[in-house]
Amino acid sequence: MKYRIIAFLVFITFEMSGQSLNKYWVQFTDKDDTPFSVLQPQEFLSPRAIDRRRKQGISIDFNDLPVTPKYVNTIKSLGGEVYLTSKWFNAVTVYIKDESMLQKIKTLPFVRKVEATGRYKKPRPMRKKKNRDRNYNYPQINKYYGYGWNQISMLNGHLLHDIGYRGDGMLIAVLDGGFVNLDISPFFDSLRINHRLLKSRDFVDNDQWAYEASNHGFNVASTITSNLPGLLVGTSPDATMICLRTEEVGSELRIEEDNWVAAAEFADSIGADVINSSLGYTSFNKDYMNYSYQDMNGNKARISQGADIAASKGILVVNAAGNEGNGIWRYIGAPADADSVMTVGGVDRRGVKANFSSFGPTRDGRIKPNVSARGQKTVVGTPTYKVDSVNGTSFSSPVMAGMVTSLWQAFPEKNNMEIIRAVELSGHLANNPNNSLGHGIPDMMKAYQLLSGTSTIDIDSKTMTPVVIPNPFDEDFDLLFYSKKAADVNISISNILGQTIIDIDRKVFKNKMNKISISDLSNYAAGSYTVTLNIGTTSYKVKVLKR
Repeated sequence: MKYRIIAFLVFITFEMSGQSLNKYWVQFTDKDDTPFSVLQPQEFLSPRAIDRRRKQGISIDFNDLPVTPKYVNTIKSLGGEVYLTSKWFNAVTVYIKDESMLQKIKTLPFVRKVEATGRYKKPRPMRKKKNRDRNYNYPQINKYYGYGWNQISMLNGHLLHDIGYRGDGMLIAVLDGGFVNLDISPFFDSLRINHRLLKSRDFVDNDQWAYEASNHGFNVASTITSNLPGLLVGTSPDATMICLRTEEVGSELRIEEDNWVAAAEFADSIGADVINSSLGYTSFNKDYMNYSYQDMNGNKARISQGADIAASKGILVVNAAGNEGNGIWRYIGAPADADSVMTVGGVDRRGVKANFSSFGPTRDGRIKPNVSARGQKTVVGTPTYKVDSVNGTSFSSPVMAGMVTSLWQAFPEKNNMEIIRAVELSGHLANNPNNSLGHGIPDMMKAYQLLSGTSTIDIDSKTMTPVVIPNPFDEDFDLLFYSKKAADVNISISNILGQTIIDIDRKVFKNKMNKISISDLSNYAAGSYTVTLNIGTTSYKVKVLKR
């Protein structure tokens, strides 16, 4: 969707050249004679992927099994060049050189369906890594988040960061059209230094080098994991990231859906927690491939089916709503129409809907987008020590993807759908969602409170109402409160007799959501206690219950 103008220009030369499609989606009838078993998932899933399923109570089933190797080898023996495999759809994407080979493959007894989806392109040579000047004197402003302050503060994401949730231990996969220079850019130095940038994969050229073809993925990723304080800090700066290229820049064909599905399966297999996909599909270079709005029901497009399958494996899939809000199409595309995908619309710096942001509903009447974030003049990093402002839900999506990654870090026991629902309910339109902004602009601290099952966290600048999380508690809890100034505070805990059992002093920070952890309470009796926060001559009290 975001490449429509480019794709149109290529479309003219492509059709006039007379080149025909020669890459095919070949779907198999079964997985008979497979050497794999759901009882031995370690042969095809990483320990992290298995653990994600275990934590969310997801069983390993038939569509987790890889395609039958014997079937793939038969295709190869006939001369077909296998580019991609899909265990979820039990299919392969094959380069078929001539009609006779195509007919032989169609008549194989285990082949159910053959569909032309793309054309062969000679893979571009892998770019050699270049040295760069590691000059750390980049231009800063007097804000930790730099020029990206607005896009994170409108979500209260900075407050989530304040209490320690910045994506540490989480893995996010970015599916996009290319990531030129991301591997050497200073915006991602902390990822490389701390070994949190995993080896990329290119599902277009079928190799392990995604740092090419387009800057779009670079810009997208910078809103998530960039970490240059005073210039740009992303919404999940401590997360681990992998770059997966799926979009074939310069054309628009259904093979990009095949690429996306293969990348999502790969992300699943390595244990990704979150997928960001700033991509969308409605029309193609071949008219017969085009979708209509009638198809936007979440079940027609293969990419939408694949996105829902990814969600069924426990991945939180975040996708851009699209940029057709003021165009002829107007509505969301695929996979934004999938029912288990968090679809993100775009707003400006004031929280007003961006005119280009695509509308819902889905064809079957579901509200889309789910939520909205900054998509107009979103601040992104460029390959040098510079930032730029860009337009598109391509950028509201990763801003939100990074935020839900950080939020999920705080609640590893929750599943992907619980995280999505909490974020929706924290939106400013949660009580009256619509098909322009969905549930509106989320508040990450409200989502945190909802997932914690506690009373509302008041972050009004004139108050400092403390909140205990969790409440009731078993052995320990966190005391959360917002402070407008740096100060020395005293925290005391007393029992129902008014006896003080704990008394501690702490320093708190200015304009921060402060978190003070109280631990080692297992030896105290179950019952009601009072936590008192003293700052200067003012005291705040909150009742807590020990189970």
